[in-house]
Amino acid sequence: MDEYFTVKEVAEKLKLNIMTIYKWINQGKIKAVKLGDTWRISETEINRILNENKNI
Repeated sequence: MDEYFTVKEVAEKLKLNIMTIYKWINQGKIKAVKLGDTWRISETEINRILNENKNI
């Protein structure tokens, strides 16, 4: 089972601005689930992003 990360954690892992992650979620570039008020992103999704964007 995948581990899920907050937007802040994903931004830190990808070395991107938090607002970029939110923008990508809203644009559908990142699959995320909303748990209460918090977006969560799976480890699988983070790996997909890293593989598709080798320049990150």
